[in-house]
Parts: sequence; C-alpha cells; structure tokens
Amino acid sequence: MERKGLVFTVFIYASALLLAVLILAPVLWLFIMSISPAADLSAKPLRWWPQEVDFSRYRMLLSTVENSAGAAFVASLYNSLRIAGMATVAAIALAIPAGWAVSRTPTVGWSLSMVIATYMLPPVALAVPLYMGLAWLGLLNNIFGLALVYLTILAPFTTWLMKSGFDSIPREIESAAMIDGASLFQTLRIITLPLAAPVVATSALFALLLAWDEFFYALLFTSDLRAKTLTVAIADLAGGRVSDYGLIATAGVLAALPPVLIGLVMQRALISGLTSGGVKG
Repeated sequence: MERKGLVFTVFIYASALLLAVLILAPVLWLFIMSISPAADLSAKPLRWWPQEVDFSRYRMLLSTVENSAGAAFVASLYNSLRIAGMATVAAIALAIPAGWAVSRTPTVGWSLSMVIATYMLPPVALAVPLYMGLAWLGLLNNIFGLALVYLTILAPFTTWLMKSGFDSIPREIESAAMIDGASLFQTLRIITLPLAAPVVATSALFALLLAWDEFFYALLFTSDLRAKTLTVAIADLAGGRVSDYGLIATAGVLAALPPVLIGLVMQRALISGLTSGGVKG
C-alpha cells in the first residue's frame, strides 16, 4: 500500500510539473523574445537566451511621445481597459438579476438555453447586423459602441455562470429572510449576494478576459485610436512588410500583465467560484 501510494504521489507531481512546463514555456519564450536583439531572433541555430539583454522595446511601447508606436500602444491599452471594464460591469449588472430569476423560476430556463444557443453562430454571421446597428446609432469607432457589442457576448455567459452559483444557495435561506419581513431586494442584497460573491467574482473575471482578448469585432468596428483596442494594435505591429517579432512579443507580454495581475488578486474568489456547487450536502 505504501509503495502504491508513493508511485501515485510521484505520478501526481510529475503530471503537475509537466502541465506547468506546457503552460509556462510559451510565456517564458515570449518574454525571452521580447528582450532579445533582432539578430538573435533570426540567428541559425536559434539562440535560446540572448547574448545581450535588450529592454529598449519596453521603453518604446510605453513611451508617450506623440505619433510614436508607444503612444498608439498606450492609447489602445487605455481603450481596452475602458471597454472591457464597461462591458464587464454591465454584464454582471444584467447577469445577477437574470441568473437569479432563472435559478428560482425553472420554468423560464428555456429562455437562457435559447440565448446560450446563439454562441453556436459564427461571429461573422452577426457582423453585418451589428455593423448596421452601430452605424444607425452613430457608435462606429466608439468605445461605447464596442462595449455594447461585447455586452451581447458577455451577458449570456455571465448569466449562465450566475445561475449555476445561485442554484447552490438553498432557497430556504431566502424564504426565512422573507418570513422575517425582508423585501425581495433586501434578501438579495443582504443574504443572497454575499453568499454568491465568489461566483460574482469568477463571472466578472471570465467576462473581463473575454472582452480583453476579443479581436474580430474590434477589428471591424474600430478604425483609429479613438476606439482601437490592444488586440488590434498588436496586429498592426505585424502588418508591415518587415515585422519586428521582438516588438510583437513585447506587446504580448505587456498585454498579458493586466489580466494576470487581476487573476492573482482574485485567485481565492476564483477558486471558490469554480468549485461552487461542486459538492452538495
């Protein structure tokens, strides 16, 4: 038994190490590319570590000099933060009441299933209707217009997550609060939402990541720095005849930092939210 337990433990640790290598190796290589001179990136055989560390690309992309690549990158970063933030807040504001209603009224669950089914449509199928709608509203190349488009993507997903979280909260707790004289709003605010806080945090994090990484609609509905997002700005870096792969890697590292930092801060809530409802007594 002890030998069998030792073999199993070694297998678990080896599997975890292999998974960590598979996940972290591309990120590490991205960082190495960002600090490697252009000559090292095109050298044959490939150099796995640069002969001279070069952080000049980071200074270039974080520069605020007018009409520079850094100014365009920083503006796009700011746009992504605003658009993803607005879309996430709006999606959570819609998902909380909608998810609670579907959870507590199973007879209307079909409506959520119908909305979730729209995810089977390819994004290009919705491009023309969305473009015409934004054009009619005067919201093309506008951060509010793009946030509205992202809301249509995030709201069904976050509602489904919130519904799963509310399902794990016993209805008897809410009934007891109402018997004691609490209104529906008070019950949600004082009883239900604090218990569902980990799920709310998880939904918000996933919504933020979806909005942060979205590229297709941002490419179609934006044309300049007034609304261009980070994903489109990074694609622009690779759009020339001669691409600086180190500069693209640097942009990738900088673009990954905000969601990674937010994920680390919300790690405990994320784990609680993902495991919510996994065990029922």
